[in-house]
Amino acid sequence: MKKSIQIAGTFVSLVVGAGFASGQEIMQYFTSFGLVSVFGCIVAAVIFAFLGMTLAQIGSDLQTTSHKEGIHYIGGRAFGPVLDLLISIVLFGIAIVMFAGAGATFNQMYNMEPSFGSMLMTLAVVFTLLLNANSIINMIAALMPYLLGVIFILLIYSLFTVDYSISELNIIAKNQQSASSHWLTSAVLYVSYNIAAGAAMLILMGGTTKDRKAARRGGALGGGVLGLLILLINLALFAKMDIVAGVDMPTLELAKQIHPTVGNIMSIVLLAMIYSTAVGTLYILAVRIVKKENIMMKIIVILLSLVGFAASLIGFTTLVGKLYTIMGYLGMVLIVAIVLAQIRSLRTKKRKI
Repeated sequence: MKKSIQIAGTFVSLVVGAGFASGQEIMQYFTSFGLVSVFGCIVAAVIFAFLGMTLAQIGSDLQTTSHKEGIHYIGGRAFGPVLDLLISIVLFGIAIVMFAGAGATFNQMYNMEPSFGSMLMTLAVVFTLLLNANSIINMIAALMPYLLGVIFILLIYSLFTVDYSISELNIIAKNQQSASSHWLTSAVLYVSYNIAAGAAMLILMGGTTKDRKAARRGGALGGGVLGLLILLINLALFAKMDIVAGVDMPTLELAKQIHPTVGNIMSIVLLAMIYSTAVGTLYILAVRIVKKENIMMKIIVILLSLVGFAASLIGFTTLVGKLYTIMGYLGMVLIVAIVLAQIRSLRTKKRKI
């Protein structure tokens, strides 16, 4: 059971990044559809659980020591490299959104220019990767459970201080920017780009245990927890649509409503999550391009960061709505490949029987 919980925890931490914690992803992919968004949350939970279970199981079956083993198994020799490329694109897209998210946080909380906030985060990420400051990353990872506790305070506050009727809130919600034209499509897109980003780590985590059932339980449990978190944040945002409508960082706005000090704490929470996610995604991407020991590693890190910073100037809300949607469609290719791999596995077992 301990291994299952470990896999589930890793799965949740992969998805609960800055966009999730800020509420902007949940707003565009779920809350903007009004009350029907509850069904979208349920659909996302089911798909997350299935894919998490499948990816962890594949890792356990293959006893993977590298993500490429699992990815090439899913896609086969011909399509495996294509899937690997798609995952790299998604990772870079997430890094871009993290830089933009830093700019939006500094702007909303401290009235700084978004570009300045994005630049500060870019420099912090480059500095960390060049110095290989693992101690900083590990410290932030250890703080994540406590940081998420702040978010739960916001959820409780929202649900117990509703000022408008459900019908009025529903109207406001439907006037917000949506990632897709339909709630079901939006829910699937949300899962697909998150799975594309997290598939490599899930496969590796599955490879840490020979207990196939433990791996499956961990993936399923992680998916269920994610579904619950999505539902809670969705309900909290819906309950306070009159306050969070149109803002870049909805949960940060809720925090400021409670007290300025809570707002400052929440801004630190978001910046820590942004920093952690940006460092992680750019590091994984860089080592996919060149080996860690290669002298070109530092140059690749700097180039990726500069391009990411330039792209982040498009704006956080726009990137979450547009870039994440594009990445979602790319991620659907991976989902189809995972399902086909699972079917192949079942057929192989039946033949052996």
